[in-house]
Amino acid sequence: MSASAEPDGRVDALARLLLGLAAGAVAFAAADTYVVVLALPDMMAAAGLSTDELQRAAPLISGFLLGYVGVLPLIGRIADLRGRTPVLVGSLVVFAVGSLVTAAAYDLTSMVVGRFLQGVGGGGLVPATLALVADLWPPARRGLPLGVVGAVQEVGAVLGPLYGALVLAVGDWRAIFWLNLAVGLVLAAALLRVTAGSAGTALGRVDWVGAGLAVATLGVVSVVMREPDVLVTDVQIGRLFLPIAGDSRWATPLALVAYAGLGGFCLRQAAASRPLLAWRRWREVLVRTDLWGALLLGTALGGVIVAFASADPEVAALDTAGVGWLVVAAVAGVLFGWRQRVGQHPLVPHGCLRPAAAWGAVAVSFFVGAALIAALVDIPFLARLTVYPDSQLDAALVLVRFLAALPVGALVGGWLTRWFAAGPVTATGMAMAATGFVLMARWGADALESWTATGPLVLAGFGFGLAVAPVNAALLAATDHSVHGVTSALLVVSRMVGMLVGISALTTIGLRRFYVVAADVPPVEQLCPRSPTDCPAYSNRLLEAGLAQLDAVFMGAAGFAIMAGLLALATLRTPSPEAHMSRPPLTPQT
Repeated sequence: MSASAEPDGRVDALARLLLGLAAGAVAFAAADTYVVVLALPDMMAAAGLSTDELQRAAPLISGFLLGYVGVLPLIGRIADLRGRTPVLVGSLVVFAVGSLVTAAAYDLTSMVVGRFLQGVGGGGLVPATLALVADLWPPARRGLPLGVVGAVQEVGAVLGPLYGALVLAVGDWRAIFWLNLAVGLVLAAALLRVTAGSAGTALGRVDWVGAGLAVATLGVVSVVMREPDVLVTDVQIGRLFLPIAGDSRWATPLALVAYAGLGGFCLRQAAASRPLLAWRRWREVLVRTDLWGALLLGTALGGVIVAFASADPEVAALDTAGVGWLVVAAVAGVLFGWRQRVGQHPLVPHGCLRPAAAWGAVAVSFFVGAALIAALVDIPFLARLTVYPDSQLDAALVLVRFLAALPVGALVGGWLTRWFAAGPVTATGMAMAATGFVLMARWGADALESWTATGPLVLAGFGFGLAVAPVNAALLAATDHSVHGVTSALLVVSRMVGMLVGISALTTIGLRRFYVVAADVPPVEQLCPRSPTDCPAYSNRLLEAGLAQLDAVFMGAAGFAIMAGLLALATLRTPSPEAHMSRPPLTPQT
């Protein structure tokens, strides 16, 4: 491909276009992560669950996280071996297919499968995009593009609930995922068009027959899943929905059409000289990829995700089943370490994280995630506890001031990385975040009703944003371009695991503080002997215990932020701009 970064930092228009498309895809996938917040009650109802069965609906969240994190290292490694843009296109297609499955889902299982596929596709976009930036920009000029990627990702998090609310105002929850399908396919087509044009490849050489078979088969599958009333009740067409055996929708004549379409697509891929999936090139990549190692690492990460995601963070850090899942994760982690040592093509190439800035960036990302989760979970919890006890939506909107400052900080951090080393910039951001948490720990019951609460929220959000680009830039500068995909994936995984471990540790700290304060609260019969069912004094004492719990959580988060800042100062030492500019320019792997 012709797009490249010149030694003086000039980047042609094609590179900017590629970055824009990739960043747009990252933003849209990030928005989808939060869109379920508003759609969850309607999705639960469609799956036959009542609003008090929230725990049974947890797989809708953990399924997405499992796909997002569990497969990420494998996708990152494939991006190194196969190229950045093929992985970007493939991730968008998987995201689109997951959106189709979710939109057409008929029970909880099909919803979880769709959300899992969305997570796989959405997660794969991030490391491929970061590696693409490293291909297109020399180290001294990567800060601002990396800041743009971080900023749009955070903007997506801010706009996700708003996007969901707008769609739900004019349609049902399925419309959200039908739109996701359309946008994902459009972005994939745009990336294909740009890369094909830049490489001089004619679109006429694309396997349009295979593409047509794939689209038609997916269309039939969606009809089988949805069973539209207008078709099912038709005298003639309705026969296609009558099961041939049993009562499964997958044993109907229409399902047989879907199976035939899938078989025809597979035959076409085997016979075509230029198959749509380019499976011959992918076969070579898979031979050089440690799939067993990827399975073991995915199992370990999946165990961690399920263990923490299935627990209620306001009640306990882990439940009984969570402990069992952590044991599974530990065993899989040990086996993955063994596989790394004996595998011919290890998933994480030996020595790729040996530089201090490389492993330091991964470690900093872990502590950043551990601190960040306190804001994402406990600020809305505080709002529900004090000013919005009856509205989860209003409580969640309190977080907007924090989230809105994140992309601004990401852009500023990217710009500063051009002039200053990554360590001091990251440490400054973490100091700002820690200060914001310390101020939050001093909040009283009426704090969120005052405009003064905006200061700590914005300060902490800006601080977290400030650290995004420097950490990414330090990792990419310290590692070879041939491992940028897998190392970027490990950076994202580290942040996500840090968030899960952080919520566990901070919940434990907060609950201990709550029980200590609550132990001094007299029985309600003693405070209000005449009206124990309506006792403001007792409620106020319990509120004080709840505030003490959150104070402990915010102070713990400040501690994590300080640890991230100190670690950044010790390890994230990037070379000087002159050393950066002496490296030969890279071209994107497409």
